[in-house]
Amino acid sequence: MLPPEITAQQLQQQLAEPNPPLLLDVREPWEHATASLPGSLLMPMGEVTSRAHTELDPDQPIVVLCHHGQRSLSVTMWLRNQDFTHVQSLAGGIEYWSRAIDPSVPRY
Repeated sequence: MLPPEITAQQLQQQLAEPNPPLLLDVREPWEHATASLPGSLLMPMGEVTSRAHTELDPDQPIVVLCHHGQRSLSVTMWLRNQDFTHVQSLAGGIEYWSRAIDPSVPRY
């Protein structure tokens, strides 16, 4: 099984490949509106349990992201317990992504 977390640098490489992972943003709508990665699917953490099995493919690579990486790691572990085996959390969240990869993504 994949490590539970993926670095921003690893994700940047995967996003440049032909079949990039689904970006699952588990923050609140206002956070997503403030700063988000293009193409990410907004599914606030509180809605994951009711939406995951109908909206996500358990065989698709998924990278879960939040502000600092704590909520996303929690959701990643829950999804793994639900047999989503290709799920990883973005270490450091969108905050680290903005600082290390893309400074055009607003910080908040």
